[in-house]
Amino acid sequence: MLLTLPALMFAGCSNTPDITSRLSPYRIDVRQGNYVTQDMVAKLKPGMTRDQVRFALGTPLVADMFHADRWDYVYRFQPGRGEVQLRRLVVFFKEGKLVRVGGDVVAETEAGSTPAPAPATRIIEVPAETKKN
Repeated sequence: MLLTLPALMFAGCSNTPDITSRLSPYRIDVRQGNYVTQDMVAKLKPGMTRDQVRFALGTPLVADMFHADRWDYVYRFQPGRGEVQLRRLVVFFKEGKLVRVGGDVVAETEAGSTPAPAPATRIIEVPAETKKN
C-alpha cells in the first residue's frame, strides 16, 4: 500500500502536457539612444543654430570632438521577441548653422507624399527658404 500511492501519483503526472516546452522567460523591450520621428526632422530648416536643432531633436547621442560639425542621433530598439531595429540620423553644420541632414529618418516632401518605405541611409540637402512678397 505504501508503494502504490507514490506510483499512482507519478503515473498521473505522466499524462499531463509538457508545459515547460511552451513556457519561456519574459523578455523586456530595450530602447537605447535618441528616438527621432519624421515630424521632428520636418521642423529642421537650413541656417538653424545648434541650440535650435537641439531643441527640435534633443541632445545628440554622439557629439564627437573630431567631427565638431556633425551630430549623430542613433536609436536602437530590441523587442523581447523579434528583430533589432536600428535608426540613424546625422546632422551637419557649417559655421554653427544647419547645412544638411542624412540618415534613414527623413521628413515628408512638400507635396505630402511619404518617403520611400524601406529605410536607407541617404544625404538630404535642406533647401533654403524662399522669401514671399
